[in-house]
Order: sequence, then structure tokens, then C-alpha cells
Amino acid sequence: MADRNIVTKNRNVPLDKIRNVGIIAHIDSGKTTTTERILFYTGRSYKIGDIDEGTTQMDWMPQERERGITIVSAATTTFWKDMRINIIDTPGHVDFTAEVERSLRVLDGGVIVFDAEEGVQSQSETVWRQADKYKVPRICFINKMDKLGANFEGTVKEIEDRLAANPAIMVIPIGKEQDFTGIIDLLNMKAMVWDKDPEGTEYSIGDIPENLKKPAEVARGALLEKIAETDDILLDKYLHNKEISVDELKKALRAAVIAYKLIPVYCGTSLRNKGVQPVLDAIVDYLPSPLDLKEIQGLDPKTDKPEVRKLSPDERFSALSFKIQLDPHVGKITYTRIYSGTLKSGSYVYNVNQGKQERVSRILLMHANQREEIDTAYAGEIVVLVGPKDTKTGDTLADQLHPILLEKISFPEPVISLAIEPKTKADQEKLAYALQRLSEEDPTFKVKINHETGQTIMSGMGELHLEILVDRMKREMGMHANVGKPQVAYKETISKEADAEAKYIKQTGGRGQYGHCLIRVQPLGRGEGFKFVNKIKGGNIPGEFIPSVEKGIIEAMEKGVLLGYPLVDLEATLYDGSYHDVDSSDIAFKIAGSMALQDAVKKAGLTLIEPIMKLEVTVPEEYMGVTIGDISSKRGKILGTEKRGNSTVIKAYVPLAELSGYVTILRSLTEGRGIPYMEPSHYEEVPQNVVKSMAESRK
Repeated sequence: MADRNIVTKNRNVPLDKIRNVGIIAHIDSGKTTTTERILFYTGRSYKIGDIDEGTTQMDWMPQERERGITIVSAATTTFWKDMRINIIDTPGHVDFTAEVERSLRVLDGGVIVFDAEEGVQSQSETVWRQADKYKVPRICFINKMDKLGANFEGTVKEIEDRLAANPAIMVIPIGKEQDFTGIIDLLNMKAMVWDKDPEGTEYSIGDIPENLKKPAEVARGALLEKIAETDDILLDKYLHNKEISVDELKKALRAAVIAYKLIPVYCGTSLRNKGVQPVLDAIVDYLPSPLDLKEIQGLDPKTDKPEVRKLSPDERFSALSFKIQLDPHVGKITYTRIYSGTLKSGSYVYNVNQGKQERVSRILLMHANQREEIDTAYAGEIVVLVGPKDTKTGDTLADQLHPILLEKISFPEPVISLAIEPKTKADQEKLAYALQRLSEEDPTFKVKINHETGQTIMSGMGELHLEILVDRMKREMGMHANVGKPQVAYKETISKEADAEAKYIKQTGGRGQYGHCLIRVQPLGRGEGFKFVNKIKGGNIPGEFIPSVEKGIIEAMEKGVLLGYPLVDLEATLYDGSYHDVDSSDIAFKIAGSMALQDAVKKAGLTLIEPIMKLEVTVPEEYMGVTIGDISSKRGKILGTEKRGNSTVIKAYVPLAELSGYVTILRSLTEGRGIPYMEPSHYEEVPQNVVKSMAESRK
């Protein structure tokens, strides 16, 4: 049986022997299966977890085991060749993109898993771009080499073309589909064949089969050239046909991977237990340790000047909270990456974002949902803190006397919402508490009250996202609720510049009310939000009333003007107005600001915009015509099609409003053989005839 306290016993490893890595991929590429094999081969688990049987360690939530998908990122620590590997297994489903985003923010390296038959899929592109954003060095693992239609060369070509990557092919497969038995290690020119035991723990290392000697030599020549090009000394040796040792190649490749110049590519089949150990070796050999990354940059919160911390336990303390979770046993826990310094349980940390001291009562190391308590956490570790009450996702924790503000984590805006209400009036408070707890955990889950209808509206990244959250409320908090139909997150915006003047004058028996302002509105680019510009000169409106005008404008924007959806992407400039010595007040200017905005946007070409989804549908050739016809009938814009094995992939942009229940529709059109994938892409203007019919249906 594997020793559960393996981590606690071996924690004090030097910084250069730590690897913080994430396993990232498109849904169904085999991330969790690969992670389960890694845990088994490193001795962290004594039995291989199986997704179909619901026995995986990293997918521990009941919803994950029932659906066979990863919903929350799970962290664990294991050891391979005296190296400590902290692993985060992330979800592949686009609805849970926040989990990938926040994991990549704190990881030093990534293993991107691809399906050998499907190649580079949409979500693979999305996670690749996220890894680019946070400059995460990575290696690729082309999984499912035993699958019908598996194409190693084709997938490598797609990695090169679609992801603009520079792949370094480290291995070539021996056989393919059901004949896949192992790989040829090109650096050492040896064949690795998994033929000894069904669990793949043991494998044979031998000579390369005769029929693969020539292709292996050609592939090794190409690999040598790629590595030599990244290092001047090796390039000189290569050009002069001098012998380059394997150690020299490994050292140069490691430097090239950390500098984002090369991406090592491996292949195997996790489900059949072949090819995983070389990936573990690659994590150790080529992905960076905290020491390789040297330092992290931030800002001094007092001066806004750049500030740097070396990634060392001897530095002043700094850490980033990247995930909040509500644990049924210990309450609120904070997943934290410690960048510099050390942290002791029972001590205090300073939350730079909130400007508050927080007590850390306990420090835990997590293995999925199991925990080990530790006294001290060091730079380079990913730990869980118990105690901080006000810390949110993306907050920086630091030494109070020497604070540093690290870059926050950015999350996409929700695109779909639904109304939720408790089954009984008595449960109203319980519902509010449950929703607040979930929104603390998940930054892409938003809750607001519609004051006009009194409804509670919850918003998220997709139907599955909201469905899982409602299910969690029921199971974890015993909260049964009535849920409305999913609603699309429309927004209102303007298309041209306009001015408006508003006066709010009210005379009553005593003191009256007086607020007068002139504003100009103009459109901003998509996704730029809202800007308020104060251009009042000569004290026409006293300084203390200007925030009230802004508050009134913001409130009017939240309520919307055209159909009651929030107004976005506009700049409002307050350029003139007047006041009354006695009657002017905050409330009067707030009302005047609200009136002025409503009046201005009505003249400014008010339009409705809607979320557009990037849709990819994989269908057999014979259903291509009927599927394209259906997408076109949904106001879809076909971007193109491409052949993938015996199937065709149709790519399109389709308004989210037209995609309700699309999975069921596609199944009936294609006799269950069509596979859809969708992710939020951008916002676009709603055609006027659709706006008209929406307005009429509200009357």
C-alpha cells in the first residue's frame, strides 16, 4: 500500500528539485487518466484509478465521478527520481475555464495532452493561449496512440501550424492503433516497449526494430538540429560534425524549453499504461524549478513602482491566493502558491489587496481531497491555508513591513444566467448564504438581485456550469431550489456620440432638491467597459457632488434603457452643470446623472449586443450538409470545414441565444454521431428585426 505521508517525510528538498506542473487539455483528451498513471508510477497511489468506474483520486467530487469529467482543479504532491512534483489536474470543459486560468497563473510548467486522433481541438487552442499569457514552459503528450485513426505526425504538424509552436519530437511511436507497443527514445536511440506487465510498471529497453532504424535516424538528426540552433556552442559543434553528448543536448534543451523556444513532444496511451514514464522524466529534465525562474515581479502598493522578489526561502514572504474552497470539515480554505520566504502555522500574513492582516491557523498539503498538516511552508510550495477570512481569489499575501502586489488573475465575464428561488420562503436566507459561498469559490459565477422583479439571478459560463452549481447546493448544503430557464446575458451599448442635459428640481415645503448636469456619451471598443471623465471647470458643480453624478450614471447603466439589460462599452463625460447653495445634495445630483445618461443614450444609437459562441461540430461526412443547414438557420456564420479522419469538423460562430438544447438537436440530426464543442468568443450586435421581436414579446 502506498504511504499516505510520503510528502511530509520528504518535504525538505532543495528548490531546484521542485516542479510545479499542471496537466492541461481539451475535454476527453485523457488528462485525468494521465494524472492517475503518474500517481501510480510514482508510488503516490497503489491502485490505478479508472474514470468509467468512478475510482479516480483526482476527480473526487460526486458530480465528477458521475459525469466522468473534471470540474475543479485538484492538487497533489508526489516524487519521481528524488524530485518533488506538485501537480494540478485541471478541467477540460470550457465552462470551467476559470480553474485552468487560475492554475496556470501559479504553475511553473505545463503538460499539454492531445488526443492522437482528434489532434489540436478548440479547447487545446484556448488553454495554449492561456499558457502563453502566463509564459508557462510546457511539454506535449500525444495520448491515445492506440485509438483507431491515431495520427502522431498529423498531430505534431497541427501543433506547429495551429498553435505556432516549435515542437521538438523526442520520441517516435512503434506501431499505431491496436499495434502500438512502445516508443523510440531519439536522444538515446533505444526502443522502449511496454510488454512486461499489464499495469505498465515495467518495460523493456532494447535495440530499435530494423524497419524503424532509418526513420529514427532521420528524426534524431532533425531533433539535434533543432536543439543545436538554440545554443551557440552546440551549433558550432553540429556544423563541424563534432560529437554532441546526450547530457549536453539535455542541458541545452532544458534552457530552450524554459526560454519558450522549444516544446518537447512525447506520445503514448495512458489508458493502456504505455509511454507515461518518459513524460515523468521530461517533467524532471526539462520543466523549470522555482530556481530556474529566479524571481517574480510585482508592484509596491504604496508607490506603484516595480518590486521584485527572488524565489527563495531566504527572501521576504510573498504568496498568491489562487483558489478559495469551502471544505465541509475545516471551513474556508485558501489554495496558495508561496513565491518567496517561509510561512509558519499560527502566524499572521498581510493581505495587500484588502489592506488587512489575516491569521493562518493551520497549513495543509492536499492530495485531491485528502490533507496532511504541516508546520511551515517554504518558497516554491503550493499549500492550503486555514484561517484567512477575507482573502479572495487573486489576492497577494505578503510581509506587512515589505508588501508587494502581484499580478491578479483575470477571468472571463459570464455569458448565461438563470433565475433561482428557494422552494419555501423560510429558505430565503439559506439560499443567499449558499450563493454567496459558491461565488466566493468561483470568480466566474456571479449573483445579483433584480430589484424590479425581486428575482435572484445567477450567471455563469454555460448551462453545464450552472447545472453543476445548482447540484452542489442541493448535495453539499441541502438547499433545494426552483430554477428558471437559462437566459442569455445580453448587453446594451451605443453606436455614436450624443449630449444630454438633465435638471432635477423639487420644491417642497422646506428645503428643496436641485441637481443640474450636462454629459456627453461616446462609444468605446468592445469589452472596454465604462469610463467616467470629469471635465468640470470653475466649480460649476462642487467637487463633492461629482461622485454622486457618476454613481447615478452607473446605476442607470446597470438597469439599462432599451430592454433593461446592462449598458456597456461607453464613456460618459461630465462637462457642465450648475448647483444651488442650499438645495443641492448628493441625491439630487445622483438623480440628475441618471436622467442625463438615459436621455443621452437614447440619442446615441442604442443597440443590443449578444454573446457569440465559437462552435465546432465533428460529424460523419454524410451528415455534413444537414448540420451546416441547421447552423445557418440559427443565424450561424460558417467559418469553414476540415477533414479529420473519417469525420468533418464544421467551424462556425453562432449566437448563444440560438443554441439552447443544441446537443439534443444535433444528436437527432446525426443519429447520435455528431459531437459539438462550444466556447464563448465575443459580443456582436443583435439584428434589428430580432430586437424588435424581443421588445414586442415583453409588452
